[in-house]
Amino acid sequence: MSWDVVIGIGLVGGVGALARFGLDGAVSSVLGRDFPFGTLLVNVLGAFVLGLLAGLSVQGDRYRLLGTGLIGSFTTFSTWMLESHRLEEDGQPGFGAVNLLISLLAGLGVAWAGQRVGLAL
Repeated sequence: MSWDVVIGIGLVGGVGALARFGLDGAVSSVLGRDFPFGTLLVNVLGAFVLGLLAGLSVQGDRYRLLGTGLIGSFTTFSTWMLESHRLEEDGQPGFGAVNLLISLLAGLGVAWAGQRVGLAL
């Protein structure tokens, strides 16, 4: 892998992280912070885009830049886990379990749908 790609991953990774921060903040300002809807939306969108990239057969440096750099930094496994754990700590174990389950099922579903869309294009 060339240094251009490494630097590119860092740059588009910054864009993905800022996009996640902005979208999560916008969703939370509308729906509140009682449930992590922003993180849910970010991760579901990211799963769809990764499925789409797979369906379009994006590979090599393009995939490293888009899949790893941009979408990898846009989505967030660690925040999803932390927010689910905090819901349980705050006395809402049902919401924590719902967050885990909905994120997992929706993510798998939209990744599959994204791949199908990519294959159809």
